[in-house]
Order: sequence, then structure tokens, then C-alpha cells
Amino acid sequence: MSQPPGPPNPYGGPPQQPYGQPQNPGIPQQPYYGQQPGYGYPAQQPPYGAYPPAGGLPPGMPPLASWGARLGAYLLDFLMFNLVPTGLIMAGDLPYSKKVQDAKDACTDQGISSRNCDLPSMSSSGLTLVLVGAVLSLAVFVFLSIREGRTGQTPGKKIVGIRLLRESDGAALGFGRAFGRRWLHVLDAIPCGLGFLWPLWDGKNQTWADKMVHTVVIKDQF
Repeated sequence: MSQPPGPPNPYGGPPQQPYGQPQNPGIPQQPYYGQQPGYGYPAQQPPYGAYPPAGGLPPGMPPLASWGARLGAYLLDFLMFNLVPTGLIMAGDLPYSKKVQDAKDACTDQGISSRNCDLPSMSSSGLTLVLVGAVLSLAVFVFLSIREGRTGQTPGKKIVGIRLLRESDGAALGFGRAFGRRWLHVLDAIPCGLGFLWPLWDGKNQTWADKMVHTVVIKDQF
């Protein structure tokens, strides 16, 4: 037996539905400013005890590479690509530098000022070695910049399992930014290599060059 309807609500609210009648779903709650409606599965929360990504890094970014891994990658790249060009430059320049110093010492012993000292010129063979080494060094510089810009990895980085990415979205840098980052390493080296040591205590393990072009180095295998 159905119940008779109750008296009207004196406060003007909507009448209550009788027992057993379905409730009106009503208007769904609108998201507040800045909140986006969810799509697909909800975002995964880090497991209990896990560390969240470093400040400013996008969610899901792999762990940052250690300073030791970055040093190992640099040494491998140097041995594979820069050892020969550096050796050629040194082979051409060191004998010439020694001749210049010997000439300066002889002038000093004779009481001749350095301005009036007759200094030797570099031999043609020495100049050739220096030029060939410089061209090879530039070619290596461009080659490694292309590799980092496209894949985030030099051969050395690939061996140790690390990768260079954009800090904002984890994408590849592109050649221009990778090339500029390598030039900016000059600033890392000027104050006694302090910029290269900066990742040891930096929250994002970045060198000064990384900070200027907004890049991070992450573990590619973890």
C-alpha cells in the first residue's frame, strides 16, 4: 500500500521523493579552475616508499643519471673519438712550444728583452699535424652533437645506459640545442671545472650548461 504524500516543505526546498522512487542524478559537479576532467585511467601514484621525481621534472621521468655514470660516458667518448685528434695537436704543438721557450730562455740569458727576441716559427709538418687534429676535433664535435640531438645518446652514453633529454617534456634536444650545450661546457670548465662538479650536489644533477639549455641526463636502463 502506498503512503500518502507528506505536507509541503515550509522552506521552499524540492519535495522529497517517496520511498522506493529513484533519486534525480542532479547536475554533475563542475571541476574547479585549473582542474581538468579525467581521461582514461587515473594517474598512477608512486608506490609507498618511492621518491617522487626531482622538482620541476615532468611525471614519469626516469631516474637521473649519477655523476659517475656521466663521467664514465665522457671518458669513453674521449677514448673513442678525441684521443687521436688530441694526440695530433699535441704532436705538432709541443715541439714548437719547446723551441719557443728555449729561444726565450736564450734571450733572457743574453739580456735581450722578449720583445726583441727572435722566436722560431712552427715547422710545416707541425702545422699540418695541428690543422688535421683541429679539423678532426671539429668533426667529432659536430658528430656527437648530432647523435645527442637526435637520440640523446653518444656512443659513450649508450654504453653506460644514460640519455640526454629536454627537462620540460623528456623529448630529444635537436641539433641546435645539443650543439650549443657542448659549446657552453666552456663555462663549466673555466672556474677550475666547477661546473662539471656541480651535479654532485645539484638537485637535478645538472651542470651549468644543462641549466642554461634546460636539459637533464637520465638513466636509460633502470
